[in-house]
Amino acid sequence: MASFPRIRPRRLRSIRYLRDLISETYLDTSKLILPVFVNESIDKPIETPGLEGHLTYPPDSNYFVNYINEAINLGIHSFLIFGIPKIKNEDGIRAYAPDGPVQMAIRNIRREIGWDPIIFTDLCICEYTTHGHCGIPLNSKRGNIIDNDSTLKVYQKIAISQAQAGSDFISPSGMMDGQVKAIREALDETGFSDVGIMAYSAKYASSMYGPFREAVDSAPRFGNRKSYQMDPRNAKEALKEVRLDIEEGADIIMVKPALLYLDVIQLVKQYYPEIPLAAYNVSGEYAMIRSAVKNGLLDEVQSIIESLISIKRAGADMIITYFALDAAKIIKSGKEIF
Repeated sequence: MASFPRIRPRRLRSIRYLRDLISETYLDTSKLILPVFVNESIDKPIETPGLEGHLTYPPDSNYFVNYINEAINLGIHSFLIFGIPKIKNEDGIRAYAPDGPVQMAIRNIRREIGWDPIIFTDLCICEYTTHGHCGIPLNSKRGNIIDNDSTLKVYQKIAISQAQAGSDFISPSGMMDGQVKAIREALDETGFSDVGIMAYSAKYASSMYGPFREAVDSAPRFGNRKSYQMDPRNAKEALKEVRLDIEEGADIIMVKPALLYLDVIQLVKQYYPEIPLAAYNVSGEYAMIRSAVKNGLLDEVQSIIESLISIKRAGADMIITYFALDAAKIIKSGKEIF
């Protein structure tokens, strides 16, 4: 077998455009989904707590529309919308109100921009409830628990409300058993068979959600979410969760978080290569890089793009990331990175 000095791998790394030509992984703005926060209590944009560089917008405002248009002009056409209500209660009823923050934001986009942007809407009640959990609490002999089946009925109401407003994909993130099936049945029965589901299939009980919970004030007021989100020690279990979501009708599956779970992304893609796979580059992962850049420990451009490339290389088809606009600007600039 031929080896050095005849074989010299460095020949293929000698020139930038040659490196680009033979690269195995590439990052394109069409593969990025930008999370956006809307708050019905504000009348102008405010800084998003915990997420430096991001603003929270009034849902029914020109500020919000202008932000979406800015992203579109940079090549970002997919958005994941999260809502923050004026009033929280035990059942999270503002999550499925026709004039709820997410519903208003969707209608604003459709009215002012049209149907070209792809709108994913997060479906959960943690932001909308006084207790901060993703489901309905129930008193049991073991104390307060999150009741699975009564929560599914609430999820169905939210899904229908978001579809009526104009969502393209409902994105259930609560990790309730049977949530995809319940939502698919509700959408089909109400004439929304064309609305898709991007399931948070393998969502781990991770420490990396801290900045997000600050942004939407959704930290649990009692206990934690370990009884319904996945154990970080388990990888193969993700295959079961993904399989069930596919069988229940998920169009897109997801692994969350991304950077700390690259092995899970790779495993899921290996077993289900034909199903579109999203990975959520979560708020804590964003904050770690932002902090390191701010303290002069990392190069901003290199660290942003390299982290996203690692998620793509692991097998993700699309990435939900707070770096979407930063990445789009870097890609558009044509700056040499690799």
